[in-house]
Amino acid sequence: MKEAILSEVTVQGIAGIQRLKDAASPFMVVSPKLLHNSVGTNMVDAVSYLPGLSQISTGTGISKPVIRGLGYNRVVVVDQGIRQEGQQWGDEHGLEVDEEGVHSVEVLKGPASLMYGSDAIAGVMILHPEHPLEMGTMQVKVGSQYQSNNGLYDYHVGFAGNLNGFVWNWHFLDKAAHSYKNKADGYVPGTWFKERDVQGMLGINRNWGHSWLRFSRVNFTPGITEGELVGSDFDGKRYGIEPPYQKVLHTKAVSDNAWYFGDGTLKAIIGYQQNYRREFEEEVEPELAMRLHTVNYDIKYLHSLPHDWKLSTGIGGMWQKNVNQGEEYLIPDHHLFDIGFFATAEWEWKKWHFSGGARFDNRHLNTSSLLEDGVLRFEELSKNFSGVTGSLGAVWNVTDRLNLRLNAARGFRAPTVSELSSNGVHEGSIQYELGNGGLKAEKSTQIDLGMDYTSHFVNLQASLFCNWIDDYIFLARLPYETDGFRTYQYRQGDARLMGGEVSVDVHPFNPLHIENAFSYVRGLQLHQPEESKNLPMMPAPRWTCDVRYEFPDFAKGRCRRTFLAFGSECNLKQDKFYALDGTETATPSYTLFNLSAGMDLHIFGHNCIELTFSCQNLLDKVYQPHLSRLKYVETEAISGRQGISAMGRNFCVKVNIPIDIHLK
Repeated sequence: MKEAILSEVTVQGIAGIQRLKDAASPFMVVSPKLLHNSVGTNMVDAVSYLPGLSQISTGTGISKPVIRGLGYNRVVVVDQGIRQEGQQWGDEHGLEVDEEGVHSVEVLKGPASLMYGSDAIAGVMILHPEHPLEMGTMQVKVGSQYQSNNGLYDYHVGFAGNLNGFVWNWHFLDKAAHSYKNKADGYVPGTWFKERDVQGMLGINRNWGHSWLRFSRVNFTPGITEGELVGSDFDGKRYGIEPPYQKVLHTKAVSDNAWYFGDGTLKAIIGYQQNYRREFEEEVEPELAMRLHTVNYDIKYLHSLPHDWKLSTGIGGMWQKNVNQGEEYLIPDHHLFDIGFFATAEWEWKKWHFSGGARFDNRHLNTSSLLEDGVLRFEELSKNFSGVTGSLGAVWNVTDRLNLRLNAARGFRAPTVSELSSNGVHEGSIQYELGNGGLKAEKSTQIDLGMDYTSHFVNLQASLFCNWIDDYIFLARLPYETDGFRTYQYRQGDARLMGGEVSVDVHPFNPLHIENAFSYVRGLQLHQPEESKNLPMMPAPRWTCDVRYEFPDFAKGRCRRTFLAFGSECNLKQDKFYALDGTETATPSYTLFNLSAGMDLHIFGHNCIELTFSCQNLLDKVYQPHLSRLKYVETEAISGRQGISAMGRNFCVKVNIPIDIHLK
């Protein structure tokens, strides 16, 4: 399978679409089938198993992607062609995306500021929507899933088609879960959530290009975990809404256009999104309410030249406005304008593939002052950040089976409004945060070295990286409390991150695959004493092993793509943590075992029923991930331990039924 991926699958190269095996930057691809077979409670769960990826989680409904130890606003998520903009700086703020609208996923590891501007200093996760169907085809799709531990259920229905180049695709998703449980804490209050999404696309495909209009609305209501009732006999199986909780409405409209001009293509994507986030305690009215408006724009021209040259140039950025509408405040009202200009090139010469480019970004931020009860809560700020970034890479196709790659990239990230100006607490983060108006922009220099080897019996991929970040911004605990909450403030220092990933897929005979992967990253703050030299929120070293057997078709060909897989995930001890003022604590090692099986059942001609069964945490292990924010919740747990453990044993059944309709 990986041999086909390396030689055939394409990714978003810096100068247009390119083959994965020719990409100098480290890319990973999650196919539609792998995405469907994965099990999780949110979009990040479905891809966090990839080498080099992890997640910062707050319960089961809220997760943020982490690439090689860097998360929050250092990872750009692209959904429906534009960067996802919510309040992603917060621990309890997840990705408000409709997972059923995601067809496949690309992950670019390393500075990607060249293509995506500020904030892509760690990498990019691209969520691709489903491509329009072939001419004269329609498809009805229905599906559902159920998970045993937290009672998660969802059902979705969709309808897509292509009639004479008139294309459409829409679907509806409804999902809910009650509180999850584990052997140490019982049912954990506040880990329930509800979600209801609608997404649609309407457009035309012609010889001159395409013009599509996309729309989505995500209605997400997660509980807030405070820890006071852990271990009690409350009704953990209740699906109703109980305070405290959040309510998030994320609305998005995107105009996606392309025009073909000979050997060139002009692409223009304009999008508007609104993130309306509220927090409710006991009253009907929200205590905290933030409405974020964002306009994204991305215009670029791709051109193919003689002698195997590809060029691209363009402009992109966003306009943003945040308005507070509640009684409590965490960040001030603000306006932001971001613009970037870039030019890139790719060149193929014999067995070599070269790529590179440069970009200039400018971000201007204005925040409003706020006087509360005669005390200055927020100071008015006017900040301007600029950065020049670039990359240069080469891939050597040594043989048809062996590829070597080297890439050097320069990244840039402007401080967020929360890092500069936050002053307040909200229940979801369980901490009081203070900004730092004197922060500078982060500058990153990263070197990547990689190789991949593919044969009939083994697939090997390995990569090493070293990332130097000047003026690295991090959140450190202060030695006092504010209003009864732990107090944290943003600080800055020079940092170095080193590590890599190795994955090996051995298949001694075709139906059997034995896959192993190891990920490691070490983050250091330079020129610091022992207790503060380790960067906070660094994932533990991880080794995963999966044994998968793919059965031949049986039952007269009605049962296809049948597989049985057994997997393990070993997270080693993380004793390299930021210890100053008790910001973090060590995390012991733990190993989880998983089981999964699936098949495509063909009983209606060319249509099928896709079935998947899985069990996560097969042995019901009690554990706390190092990047779980619930690890530091003050609790009344029966065990007397600090914090809340992760979900226990969980069975999942998924059913998906696509019905194709071919018109004459």
